[in-house]
Amino acid sequence: MRFLLWLIPSLLAAQNYDIVLQNGRVMDPESGLDAVRNVGITGKKITAISLQPLRGNVEVDADGLVIAPGFIDLHSHGQTAEAYRFKAMDGVTTALELEVGVSPLSPWYATREGKSLIHFGASSGHIPARMAVMRDSGGLLPRDNAMNRVATPEEQRTIEAAVKKGLDEGGLGMGMGITYTPTASPQEILNLFYLAATFKRPVFVHMRSRDVIASMQEVITDSAAAGTGVHIVHLNSAALSQTREALRLLDGARARGLDVTTEAYPYTASMTEIASAAFNGWEAKGPEYFASLLWPVTNDRLTRESFQRYRKQGGFVVQFGNTEEMIQAILAHPQVMVASDGIIENGIGHPRAAGTFARVLGKYVREDRALTLMDAIRKSSLMPAKRLEAMSQQMREKGRVKIGADADLAVFDPKTVIDRATFDKPAQYSEGFRYVLVNGTFVVRDGKLQDGVAPGQGIRAR
Repeated sequence: MRFLLWLIPSLLAAQNYDIVLQNGRVMDPESGLDAVRNVGITGKKITAISLQPLRGNVEVDADGLVIAPGFIDLHSHGQTAEAYRFKAMDGVTTALELEVGVSPLSPWYATREGKSLIHFGASSGHIPARMAVMRDSGGLLPRDNAMNRVATPEEQRTIEAAVKKGLDEGGLGMGMGITYTPTASPQEILNLFYLAATFKRPVFVHMRSRDVIASMQEVITDSAAAGTGVHIVHLNSAALSQTREALRLLDGARARGLDVTTEAYPYTASMTEIASAAFNGWEAKGPEYFASLLWPVTNDRLTRESFQRYRKQGGFVVQFGNTEEMIQAILAHPQVMVASDGIIENGIGHPRAAGTFARVLGKYVREDRALTLMDAIRKSSLMPAKRLEAMSQQMREKGRVKIGADADLAVFDPKTVIDRATFDKPAQYSEGFRYVLVNGTFVVRDGKLQDGVAPGQGIRAR
């Protein structure tokens, strides 16, 4: 036995790996490993983690760098080649559209297979199904029929059938944005929770835009009644000054065995469609409310007149309404994951689309010390993977740095990693991610995006 234990390091050293990351600080949130190691990669898998030097066809000096699991963004609306480049430069190896979701599902996956820089996936979306059935003219979000009209019983059956089809085809849960479909009755919403329960998949939900406690009570009650999990998206922008009370409610539900999870992004401003139901009734508000809005195309703050003009036109608007105190409180909470809620199109959008994960590492870990480096990595990788692994075998191999896991890795300099995207200039890559690998393929190398590679795969429930 002693001979075999002595022999194993020698065998590892004698092997030739496709890629070796030498002398990096391996941080694995599952095992708690935080030590200098050499990582060997063969094909798409991690095949060695060793104290002994390893040989590889490609050898990377990772001295002074952290080797972490690639980050998993559960809330990424930008599912384009442009958006994936910003994600890769922010350490993200898997970007999922779970809040709004998609419908129909299979064509959406088909257009990305073999063409994606990083892994991708989606939930079966109630919003897009409702928009299609009710012939809404909106884009990502409703702006007329699905927002303003009550669905007939026949339309509700057709919407549910479309959502069910997406779940049959491997949707990663059900996406739902109740605030954007205010005419969907509590019964319609509850019926959809019952539908998700038949597939044993969670509901990813943007709650109603009213008192956060009442909104949380609705979705937690529906989850408990149906017997399915619920993931409340961006609790920071839903709760604002009520964040601590919302976290108390979350803790209480989880302590009693309910499957309730949540996420947050590290910014004091949100962004959504100005023509959506989120701004219903704003015409009667005071001037200070309009001044809290920024139009990303021009970087101008809005007035009542410009608000009314853009609301007719449609487009995404940034809203400032949170505080650093609340952001730090929610990021430090042990049950809160990191997710971006990001979208960027033609260089225009919210900086969270480009800089969420680097901002957590650079500002909130290194500068503000609001949470530890291992906690930040866990919230960005292992926790999202575990949210999905009960229904997706693929996710059981992600979010970890261990032998046999997928070689989805983010290698970064903890002393320099930082976001560069701003509200004025959102289309700026993060800095500090020296290497990012997806399925054992470099998508970022020496801090630069790699051309001509598309190792990303579709992530489905199966």
